[in-house]
Amino acid sequence: MRDRKNIFYNIDWITILLYLALVLFGWINIYASVYNEEHNSIFDVSQRYGKQMIWISLSLVLALVILSIDSKFFSTFSYLFYGLTILSLVAVLLIGTTISGSRSWFQIGSFAIQPAEFAKFATCLALARFLTSHNVGLKKLKDIMKALMIITVPAFLILLQHDTGSALVYSAFILVLYREGLSGSILLIGLVAAVLFVLTLLLGTPVILAVLGGLIFLVLILYKRLKKSIKPILGLLVLMAAFTYSVDYAFENVLEPHQKKRINVLLGLEKDIHGAGYNVNQSKIAIGSGGLSGKGFLKGTQTKYDFVPEQSTDFIFCTVGEEWGFYGSLFVILLFLLLLIRLVQLAERQRSRFSRIYGYGVASILFFHFAINIGMTIGLTPVIGIPLPFFSYGGSSLWAFTILLFIFIRMDASRLEVL
Repeated sequence: MRDRKNIFYNIDWITILLYLALVLFGWINIYASVYNEEHNSIFDVSQRYGKQMIWISLSLVLALVILSIDSKFFSTFSYLFYGLTILSLVAVLLIGTTISGSRSWFQIGSFAIQPAEFAKFATCLALARFLTSHNVGLKKLKDIMKALMIITVPAFLILLQHDTGSALVYSAFILVLYREGLSGSILLIGLVAAVLFVLTLLLGTPVILAVLGGLIFLVLILYKRLKKSIKPILGLLVLMAAFTYSVDYAFENVLEPHQKKRINVLLGLEKDIHGAGYNVNQSKIAIGSGGLSGKGFLKGTQTKYDFVPEQSTDFIFCTVGEEWGFYGSLFVILLFLLLLIRLVQLAERQRSRFSRIYGYGVASILFFHFAINIGMTIGLTPVIGIPLPFFSYGGSSLWAFTILLFIFIRMDASRLEVL
C-alpha cells in the first residue's frame, strides 16, 4: 500500500469545479426565478435564494467533512447507511408530513427533510458492497434477485409515499448492473416493455393483443422451419401478451390521477393546457421566448410573473431558457454532460471494484435526473417531479447530491492506495 499524500493533492479538481459551477449558476437562477423588488438582496434568508445560500454553505462544509474521512469508512458501513435510510423511509410513512401530495418529509421547524433523497447514496453504497462480496456474480439468478432487492426495497417504500418520480430514479441502477455483467438481453426486455407500454396506451389493449395473437398464429404455421427456437419465441410472445393485458390495470390502479393525466397529455391522448398540461405548456413558452441569447438576467416575464409553477424547483431550467436563451441552456447542458463524462472516466480508472461500481451508480443517478428533468421542461418526458441536480431549490436534494458525489471524489482521491 502506498503512503498517503495530502488529500487535497489527490482529489479531482475538475469534478469539483463542475460541481461549483452548477451550484452557483443554480443559485443565481433561483434568485431570478423568485425575484421581486421588495426583497432584492440575494442574501435575504427570508426568501428561497437566501435559504439556498445557507444550504450551499452547509453543503460545502459537508463536502469538506466527507473528504477528511477515510474512504474505507464508506465501504465498511455501507450496509449500516442502507439500513438507517430504510428505517427513515418507514418512519416517514408513519410520522412524516405531507407536502404536495407526498407523505415523504420530516418537518423540523421551518425546514423539511426528505429521506428519499438520502436513500440514493445509501442504496448506491449497499449495491456496491453486495456486488463486491465474495462469490457474487450477475451470471447467477439468485445474485441478480438479491441485487434487485437492494434496489427495489427503497423504491417500493418511496412509492408508498406517493412519490412516483423519486421511486423511478432507482431504475437507473440497471445501468450499473449492466456494466458489472448483467446480460444485455435484460436491458432489451426492459426497452421492449417500455415500447409496449406506450403502444398499448396509444392503440389500446385489444389492438396490441390482436397483433400479438396474429404473431403467435404465424409462429405456429412456421413450426417446421423454426423447430428448436419455437418455444422461446412463443414464450416471449405470451409474456408480451400478459404484460399488455396488465398495462391497463397498472395504469388505472397504480398511478395517481394527475400522473395518468400527464402521461395522456404527453402522448397526445388529451389536450389540457389549463390543467395537467399547464406546467409544460408555460415552460415551453418561457424557454421558447428566450430565443438565442435570452431576455436578460431578471428580465424574464414568464418566471417573474409566476406563470410557470415550481419554477425554482422542478422547472428551474425554464428560467435558464427564458433569461439566458439557447446559449445559456446549452451551457448548462454542457456542464452536466462534462460532469457525467468525467464521472465515467473516474469510475473506469478505479483500482477498487467497489469504487468503480459506486462511481457508475453516481453517474447513473445524475444522468436520470438530468435527462428526465430537462426532458419534462420541454415536453419530451412526463412530469414526474424530480429536481435538477445541484441546480434546483431545496436543501434535501442539494445535500443528498453533494454526499453522493463527494463520497466518490473521496474514493477516487485514495485510489492510489489500492494495490
